[in-house]
Formats: sequence, structure tokens, C-alpha cells
Amino acid sequence: MGFDVLIVGAGSAGCVLAARLSENPHITVGVIEAGGPATDPDIADPQQWPLLAGRPYDWAYRTLPQAGTASRAHDWPRGRVIGGSSCLHAMAHVRGAPEDFRAWSDITGTSRWSYEGLLPAFRRTESFSGGASQQHGDGGPLPVLLPDAELSPVVRAYMAAGLAAGIPWLGDHNTGRLIGVAPNSLTIHAGRRVTAADAYLAPALARSNLTVISAAMVHRLTLSGGRVTGLTANIHGQVTTVEAGVTILCAGAIESPLLLMRSGIGPAQSLERAGVACIADHAGVGENLHDHLLTAGNVYRARKPVPPSRLQHSESLTYLHSGDLARADGAPDVVLACVAAPTVTECFERPAIGSAYTILSGVTHPTSRGRITLTGPGVTDRPVIDPQYLSTDHDRRLMRQALGLARLVGHQAALAEWRAEEIYPGADCRSEADLDAFIERAVMTHHHPVGTCRMGHVGDSVVDADLKLHGFEQLYVVDASVIPAIPSGPIHAAVLAIAETFAADIARPKLGF
Repeated sequence: MGFDVLIVGAGSAGCVLAARLSENPHITVGVIEAGGPATDPDIADPQQWPLLAGRPYDWAYRTLPQAGTASRAHDWPRGRVIGGSSCLHAMAHVRGAPEDFRAWSDITGTSRWSYEGLLPAFRRTESFSGGASQQHGDGGPLPVLLPDAELSPVVRAYMAAGLAAGIPWLGDHNTGRLIGVAPNSLTIHAGRRVTAADAYLAPALARSNLTVISAAMVHRLTLSGGRVTGLTANIHGQVTTVEAGVTILCAGAIESPLLLMRSGIGPAQSLERAGVACIADHAGVGENLHDHLLTAGNVYRARKPVPPSRLQHSESLTYLHSGDLARADGAPDVVLACVAAPTVTECFERPAIGSAYTILSGVTHPTSRGRITLTGPGVTDRPVIDPQYLSTDHDRRLMRQALGLARLVGHQAALAEWRAEEIYPGADCRSEADLDAFIERAVMTHHHPVGTCRMGHVGDSVVDADLKLHGFEQLYVVDASVIPAIPSGPIHAAVLAIAETFAADIARPKLGF
């Protein structure tokens, strides 16, 4: 079995590449995926997304206990399904601030990865409900809804409270500016979630040159000297070698580095401890792991019943400067989010649905960095995931400030008709020590792991500016793992743009696809 191009992983990036590369009828494209089709009807229901974790199509990863979060281990749901984590996430479509991508451009030495360089891809991905403009596209495969009438009345009051607190109006997160009050743009159409598989892969499946192999576990890459020639995988119960002219890893920020390490490419000492023979001592593989955290949360008991969300519960992210609420330019350092439901971690009693609402808070550019390592050579050996949450003074200080801003907005008069009392953290939680203790128990992942195969041309980068693995031929990595520094918001829009850019600017002109 062999293909001109073999894509490992049918998540968001893999679906984009499968669709775009198979447009060329003269090449054969294979996609190999551990999961199967998204058959659970709850995946399509936007209100059900918080309940999808732990189902059979979730990889169900779990971090090490984190010293910075009261020794708690954190569940990390990731999609083991065609469509990947676009089948599980909260559907918010936020590109990030233009300044976020300056670090990408600087570290790679090319403007391709700047906001301006990515803008054609951002526009190409979307069919925006507001129509085409210099910032938006209306002919792309992915519907992007900017809601209005559908917004929760609690979220409308929260947005008014943000304006009253001095935060500027934005209206749309994806116009080349990020700071200010806005409803969330959402990948929802006609009341249903639209996954990357729905948008990209499904329309391409009828092509004779595209093959999707599902329910297959990839063991390791096959190499001939410095050239990757394909992989070995368990397909339908048989260990099978799949040959490829070019192999592209799209398995995500956890599985892509794990596959490299199982193949002998990674930090030599770490591989030795896991019982894997080191082929290439690649110190950056699995390093630079980082993620967004949210404090869950600043919870308020409501004066009257909170109506169910008509969208996906968390309807408005507010990006801002912690030191100057009126400032509208630049990249934000903190974020707030209103959820039309009570949102807490396992450390707190959750109020009944309909009785409370929540303002989440977080840090947009955390400096805490962790790593992913192997525990053994086998594909079923569970990885060690250690994000080192809240391990820097920067992150702890800004988490306190973000929570303070959530409370500032939450106590504005614009929310008075909804606000009965603050439940969490509670009126008595004011000292730095008390706030830190609350935050340690209240933080949860925002589901944005990145950075474990980071792009760059110096240091411990794993792939170059073309996303080719340093030191090897015919192997590329195209997913969230290549992101060197996390953008301000949800990463899905950026991952789609990375894949679109790779297809248009690298695979076609440089690889002949």
C-alpha cells in the first residue's frame, strides 16, 4: 500500500490537507486516522459540547498532577475521530491578534507566518455570515456565524457591563483587531456544529485519488537514512507498512511528537529511558508545551432563571489589557468570557443549571512551559503530559488580575437585573494568598495545547519555515504542534490557516502537489 502523499491524522489540519491536496487528480492522497466517523448525534448539537469528553472518541489524556494547581491532574480531551478536536471543541472562531503572529514570523524569518501572510488563508477558510470584505471571506468551506439575535440576555448584559467598565466596543474578533467587547464568532450553521470533516473532508471523499483509512494505530515512521518513506500501522488487526513519497504529520500537539519519539526522533536521554533507540537526538521534540488556562470561575447566583443558551453556552470572549481597560490596540494580556451557565471545576459545588452564570478569566500569553514524554516504545503506552501550569510569576500575577477584572465587570450596574450575589470566589476572597488558593483549585484547561514541534530556524525548533522536520527529507508537520507561541485565543482558526497556507504556499509550488 502506498501513496504520493500520506497524511497522519484526520483532525482539523488533516482534513484541510486531504481536501486541498487531492484537488490535484494526478497524485494519490492517503489519510490514516486512529478514530472513525463522527456518528454520535450529540457532536452536531452545539449545546452538548461540554458533555462529549470521556466518550469513546476522546483520547482522554490526563496531565501529571500540577504543583501550580493544588496538585490536581487535568483531563485533556482530544478528538479520536474523523474531524479530530473540531468535533469536541466549543466552536469559537478567533484568529488572534495580528501581533500574536509577529513571533511566528520572527522565529522563522519569513512573513508567510505573519498575520498579513496568513490573512489569505484565514479568508479562504471561511464563509462568513457577514459577507466578504478585506478581512473576511464568504466562499470558503467553513461557515462562520457572527450571532446577534441568538445571544443570551445574560451575555448581552455582560457585554453592556464590559462597556460600562471602560472596555471598548469591538463587535467582531476577526477584523485585524482583537481587544474589546464582542460576541463570539462560531462554526455553527443552521443550529448545528460544523466540523473540519464536515467542511473539508466530506465534499472530497468521492475523489478517486483520496483514500481514508480509519481505526488505524500508527506505530512508527519508516526511514531510509535521512529520508522518511512511510510508516507502520495496525490496520484491521494487521501490522501494515504504508509507503509514501511525502509524509505529513497532522496528529496534533500530543500525538505528533509522540510518533516522532516512538520512531527514534527526539531527546536522546528521554528516548533511552522509554526503551526507544535514538536515531536522531532532536532536543525540541515534545518540549515547549503550553496551553491556555481559564479560572472557573467568577460565579453569580441569578435573580431570575437564566434561559438556556441558544448557541453553545460561552457566547462572548472579551480580550483586554489588564493595565488599561480603555486601550484598543495591540495584543491583549488577559481574557474574560461569559458563560450562560454555572462553570466550576471538580473542587467546587456546581449550582443548578438555570440558577447561575459565570465570568471566566485567563491569561492570553502564558509563559509556563512544559513537555510531553514517552513512558515506553508502544503505541498504547500512555504519555507523560506535564504542562507546568502556573509555574511562572507572570502567569500567577496575571491570573489574579484577570479574576479581579471579571469581578469588576460582574459587579457593574448593567448586570444588576441578573446578579443576586457572588458565589465564587466569594466576597471574603480578597487577599493575594486567598486569590492564589482559589485560582489553584479553579483553573481548567481551555483545550489549546500547542508548541511541541515548534517551527523556527534556530535553537530547539523541530521544523523549519516550510514545516519540514529538521534533518530529514520527505517529512512535514502541519498542526498545532508547530505553533511556537500561542495566539491570544482559541487555536482552531490558526490551525486551519496553517494547513491552508502549507497547501497553497509550500506543497503546491515546492513539492509539486
